[in-house]
Amino acid sequence: MALVGTDKDMSFYIGREASKLWKRFCAEVTTEINLLAENWKYLLGGLICQYIHGLAARGVHYFHRPGPILQDVGFYLLPELGQDRAYISETVFTTIFLSFIMWTFHPFIFKTKKIYTVLIWCRVLAFLVGCQFLRIITFYSTQLPGPNYHCREGSKLATLPPPDNILQALLIVPRGVLYGCGDLIFSSHMIFSLVFVRTYQKYGTRRFIKQCAWLAVIAQSFLIIASRKHYTVDVVVAWYTVNLVVFFIDKTLPELPDRTSALLLPVTKDSKSKEENHKLLNGNSGDPAEWRPRTQINGKIVEDGKTVHEAVINGV
Repeated sequence: MALVGTDKDMSFYIGREASKLWKRFCAEVTTEINLLAENWKYLLGGLICQYIHGLAARGVHYFHRPGPILQDVGFYLLPELGQDRAYISETVFTTIFLSFIMWTFHPFIFKTKKIYTVLIWCRVLAFLVGCQFLRIITFYSTQLPGPNYHCREGSKLATLPPPDNILQALLIVPRGVLYGCGDLIFSSHMIFSLVFVRTYQKYGTRRFIKQCAWLAVIAQSFLIIASRKHYTVDVVVAWYTVNLVVFFIDKTLPELPDRTSALLLPVTKDSKSKEENHKLLNGNSGDPAEWRPRTQINGKIVEDGKTVHEAVINGV
């Protein structure tokens, strides 16, 4: 009998928590849709710039001419991993990449949240576009012979034949991304990794994860050189260029609203219906009959969930 009672209690608890999670998810979807409606132009522009960057990287491959590998201090100091272990650096990069993407969507699941998904991606894309613009200028200024195995003399992938038509020139295929040559200075992998880690450093909440993220980026730097995917200069330039670009762009953009800071003020009759939605969004506690959360942004009290959508737009 006691076991049956325990099973019932467990089922009731799971059902109640699942219901709360679903309500929280739906409330977050509503919030993000409103933000997306206001900021879709920034996101679309950032995604278009990602395509342009990929197109530029493919375009420089047509100009690439294989040659002797340049003298590089990193190649002398770090042993060569070889083609059979070149996947190690890609594994580290993929872990950083996917982990950051999952973190940006955590407000849909977790009760405690600090960011808005739409707004954080608007900011990240601004950082990426700034860095990639400088990268395109750099690798088109001087084409270096690629140190990667498929870019060396004798490889059929080292050069690309001229495109047969405009569609072939504008089409970006995964194989072309993985086996590109000529887009060396500075490392695109380092751009993404440093932008993601710096963003989590500022808006993340777990100190241990921040430390692990920085160690992963440092390890990736050495692995990229050991895999002979880039020269040492490509990695070194990425370290100071990306950090400087992110620093200056971050200073020019308005600060994102912090969802963890909220004031509890007496509730009015007209606002009772909106209290639960806003409570789910911000993870605040309080008695709905007596209190309601109101977020303070830039010294102004935001009234309800709908007004939050309008107020946070300035944080992009």
